[in-house]
Amino acid sequence: MCVSNRRTRRWVNDRLLMELVPRLNAEEIRGLFAPPPWGDEVPPSTFSMTNMEEWDNFRTIDMDKEASIIRSHEKSSTKGRDRLDADKVAAVTAWHRVDSRTREALRRCYLSDLINSFEECVRSFVEGNEDADVLVLHVQDPFNRLLLHGVCEFYNLVSTTVDQSKGSETLKMTRIRKKKQLGSSDLPKITLCNFLKMAKEGFW
Repeated sequence: MCVSNRRTRRWVNDRLLMELVPRLNAEEIRGLFAPPPWGDEVPPSTFSMTNMEEWDNFRTIDMDKEASIIRSHEKSSTKGRDRLDADKVAAVTAWHRVDSRTREALRRCYLSDLINSFEECVRSFVEGNEDADVLVLHVQDPFNRLLLHGVCEFYNLVSTTVDQSKGSETLKMTRIRKKKQLGSSDLPKITLCNFLKMAKEGFW
């Protein structure tokens, strides 16, 4: 049987292509038929899983009602931001009342529990009985007293340390007084401990 030149060339070309192109593995063959319906099942979309009644309520909402909902959401977000900004401003203002040397000591202080205990005493004093005009604390360590005075300055209180004789021993006594018309509403919402923590984490 005689084979034509055209058929011979076709056979040679097919053999050449088979030698040049390696055999496809199962994953590659599967990739050729990836589109549905031969490939994997297409995951259901969010809209296809949504209850049609709920989706219709969203799709057919009145435009005026939609605008009202958006405005109320924007107002609540703005109020929240304004309230947070006001708290930040109050905390920064309180921080600037503190003496610069004391600010440095507070920033570098590792005695956060001590500052927190001073702060709890001071806040309770301001929020407590109006008849209690003076809070007395006995802090003997000079550095700890510096921290205490810093806490008092942050909360806009007057603090003085005096000597107190007890027999042959002289002790230090710190007297803390409120300024006129200072109430619990004047306390910064952000505490000094939180302020220092936020400052270290780069929030200021």
